[in-house]
Amino acid sequence: MLRSMKDLKHYTISATDGQIGRVNDLYFDDHRWAIRYLVVDAGSWLTTKQVLISPISLHHPNWSEKTLSVSVTREQVKNSPGIDTEKPVSRQNEEQYLGYYGYPSYWGGAGIWGEGLYPYAIAPGYAGDGVDWAQRDREMEAWVQSEKNRHQVFDPHLRSCNAVNGYQLHATDGEIGHVTGYLIDDETWSIRYVIVDTSNWWLGNKVVIAPEWITGVHWGDRSLTVSLSRESVKYAPAYDPEKLWDRELDVNLYRHYGRAGYWSGSPPLADEI
Repeated sequence: MLRSMKDLKHYTISATDGQIGRVNDLYFDDHRWAIRYLVVDAGSWLTTKQVLISPISLHHPNWSEKTLSVSVTREQVKNSPGIDTEKPVSRQNEEQYLGYYGYPSYWGGAGIWGEGLYPYAIAPGYAGDGVDWAQRDREMEAWVQSEKNRHQVFDPHLRSCNAVNGYQLHATDGEIGHVTGYLIDDETWSIRYVIVDTSNWWLGNKVVIAPEWITGVHWGDRSLTVSLSRESVKYAPAYDPEKLWDRELDVNLYRHYGRAGYWSGSPPLADEI
C-alpha cells in the first residue's frame, strides 16, 4: 500500500520498552529512491534531538494508531553512533550505524535492499501475529552473516525528503512545477511517486511522477529533470490527496505515459483494470 509522507510525518516510533519520539523527516537515496532512514525527534528524553531509525528495525506497524514499532530498545537508541542530521550522512556514518545494530548494508547487491530482500519486519508474507518471528530471526541472522565480509563503496546519495520539497521539475520542454510530497510503498519503503504541484503553470493541479522517469537530480539549483513533455504532464491524471491510490490509478497513469508498469514489467491492457 502507498503512504503519503505527509501522513507518515509525526507517526510515533515505539521501542520495545517505550516511545522514542515522532517521525520528523525521511532520508532516501537518489539511486534506488528508497527510504533508508526515518529521522525521529527524540528531544523529549535524549540530549540528541534527532536520531535515525532504519526501516529494517520496523516491526508490527499500527497504521490506524499511527505508530511504528521497532525491534530495538531505548537504551540501544541512546547508545547508537551519533549522526548530525543537519549535515550529509556519509558512508562511514552509515557503516558505523548499521554495524552497531548488526544490520546488513543495502548497497552491496542488485535489489532495493542489497540482495533483493525487503526490510525485515515488512517483507512479503508479513501477516501480523501469524508470522513465525523465530524463523524470521534465523533468516535475518543468516542474511547478516552473509554480508559481514562484503564491502562495496559507493558515493553516498542520501537526501532529506524535507529538503527536496520545493525542488523545481523540468520537463523536456520547460518547467512543470515543484515537489510537494511523496507516495511511499509501505512494504519495500521505496518512493513510488513524487507529488508535483503544477499551480504556477496549470490550473493548480497536482500530478505524480515516478522516479524512473527522473533523468537528473541537480542539487546545486534545487531541480529535477524528467523525460516527459509539458503536454503529457498537462493531460496526465490529476492526483487527489483525499483518494486512496490503487492499482487502477497506477494503470491509468502508466497507460497515459505509454510506460511499462512497475508491477508487471509490461504495458497494461484495457481489460486488466
